[in-house]
Formats: sequence, structure tokens, C-alpha cells
Amino acid sequence: MSQNPQARRYRAHLSQFSTSILQTKNPWVVAFFAFSYPGFGHLLLHRYIAGFILIIWEMFINGKANVNLGILYTLTGNFGEAKEVMDERWLMLYVGIYMFGIWDSYRTTVDLNKQYILADREDASLRPNAMGAWDINFMDKRKPWVAVTWSALFPGLGHLYVHKVIAGFFIFAYTVAIMYFGHIPEGIQYTMLGKFSEVKKVVDMQWLLYLPSIYFFILYDAYNSTVDYNLLFEKEMKKFLRENYQKNKFIFPF
Repeated sequence: MSQNPQARRYRAHLSQFSTSILQTKNPWVVAFFAFSYPGFGHLLLHRYIAGFILIIWEMFINGKANVNLGILYTLTGNFGEAKEVMDERWLMLYVGIYMFGIWDSYRTTVDLNKQYILADREDASLRPNAMGAWDINFMDKRKPWVAVTWSALFPGLGHLYVHKVIAGFFIFAYTVAIMYFGHIPEGIQYTMLGKFSEVKKVVDMQWLLYLPSIYFFILYDAYNSTVDYNLLFEKEMKKFLRENYQKNKFIFPF
């Protein structure tokens, strides 16, 4: 939300449920997360609709093609079983959209980096809060390690801490579904009791293999989002103080 209707580009947009922000990112990092899990690269760029669609598609098509089981058997050297377990009819549909997610994440990052440079030079004013009937969102300084800690405790909580409500709730619900269908809480319970043979019987590896990518992503995204929002807060505060309290004849040091 902006206070200047004449501005052409803005660095950020505050809504009740989230803060979308332009910030320079390494295209290869974004592409890597899209490679690790389709949709994650788009979430890093605050492109939530595209990200959610790709994530849901990944869960559907991966389950039909048994890609995770194929990866597991390949890594353990059981190439024959990997070939048998994977469904080639669904696998052919998996490849194209998987590659698109990586390419589109990289391409969009390059374009948004250019948009950020233009928006930063324009330095349009921003409203530091957004209030509505459902929620209140405001720019503030937050601690990255707190976001990482909550994310490590359970995916989605770190995003709620930095007020990425939509993404946080989606990740939270998505992780709950994976843990439920994979019988992961039961596996954790048997592991704590030392019943490792029972763990192998009860845990569904097709679902379990989703978790490493999810955890790695949410830790990085929670930390990175907190840093970006802190930088946005500082820039908005500097602009406000400069325009309202700084003398017009002040000479900037070069």
C-alpha cells in the first residue's frame, strides 16, 4: 500500500495477511529450491498462486509416479526395484512441469531483480501498516533466529512470526497432511522407544522423503524473509525521518 498514487513502482505491498516485497535474489538459489521441490522457487518470489499450484501438483504426480520411492531405491543401489516401482505413464507428465518450475523461477528472479533496481531508485513512499477486519499487518524489526527456531519446531510457524499468514498456513497444513499419510508421528514414537523394526513397518517412505526438502526450504525462507522485511522497515523509516525531520540544506556525505 502506498501513500503516493503517482509512483510507478513500489518496493513492497502490505496486505492484512502478507507483505509482498521486491528484493534482489540470486537466481541460482531460487532455481535450486525449485529443483529441490517444484513451487518453492515461486514462494521465494512471493508468487503464491503459482507456487501453491506447483506444490500440490508435485504431491499428486509424485505419488502417482512413485518418484520418491524410485529416488530411494536408486540411492540405495537397488536399480531394478527403482525401475519396477516407478510408473512411466505418470513420469512422462512429471518431467515437463518440473523443468518449467526451475526455468520460470530463474527467469522471474532475473526480471524481478531489474524491477527492484527501478523501484529502489524511485523510492516511493509506503504505508507502514495495513488494517482490516481480519488482521493487522505492520512493518517492524524482527529477529531472524527466532523465525528459524519456530520453523524448526514445526514448518509454518516461522512464517506466521513474520506475518506471512497465507504461506505459513499453507505450509503448516501441507506438512500435517504429509506427516499424517506417512505415519511419521508413529515412526517418531517407535524411534524414541528404540523399536526400529516397527519404524520400518509403519513409516511410508514415499511420504517421508518430502520432509527434507520442506524443512530445508522453510528454514531458509523464514530467515531470508525476516532479513528482507527488516531492510524494508529500515528504508521506510529512513525515508520518513529524512522527509520530515532533516533540514533541506543538509549536505549528504559522498
